[in-house]
Amino acid sequence: MSPFTFAMTHKQTSKSQQRQLRKALCKKRQALSEAERRLATSQISQIIQTANFFKRSRHIACYWAVNGEVDLWSVIEKAWSMDKTCYLPVVDTLGANKLWFAPFTRGSKLNYNRFGILEPRAAKRHWVRAQSLDLVLTPLVAFDMDGNRLGMGGGFYDRTLAFLNRRQCWIKPHVIGIGYEFQKTTGLIRQPWDVPLHGVVTPDNLYLK
Repeated sequence: MSPFTFAMTHKQTSKSQQRQLRKALCKKRQALSEAERRLATSQISQIIQTANFFKRSRHIACYWAVNGEVDLWSVIEKAWSMDKTCYLPVVDTLGANKLWFAPFTRGSKLNYNRFGILEPRAAKRHWVRAQSLDLVLTPLVAFDMDGNRLGMGGGFYDRTLAFLNRRQCWIKPHVIGIGYEFQKTTGLIRQPWDVPLHGVVTPDNLYLK
């Protein structure tokens, strides 16, 4: 599959429109049938596994899917089979509202965080910062062709990856959004602190900057 490239758009949605969009797309995502989810997961996994950004990465952050997000379990298993190191996000418990990343292996034990999302039960000395990763696969609620991402509104990924906005040349990690084609929209508002995506994978397309 040939990658599509992000194109520049200009019309922006308002904050209230983005709140309405988030609500509508979350509802649509949760309404997907099990068969639709399985098909989308299979298609997205295949695209990721054949993409250069995946093949070239050794340290990869995935996520534990909730609320209808695309399940990355097969991607994780493929990464393990290629001797790559996988991580899952861990919410900073010190109140900084940032993410760390804990190693995730076949033997990892998991705990629920305060948002009801599973995290590896790993000692803090084993957590790593985003700067140590090659690739971050992140869920999304919506995206546009400028590389803007609409998440759940907590801002965790933007705070965690803010250092990327200060880099001019050396881009690490690559940040790839994972979602459904119906989550593509136009003109999402980009705030100064927002970190744009380097690409998005949907069941139908690979969009790259």
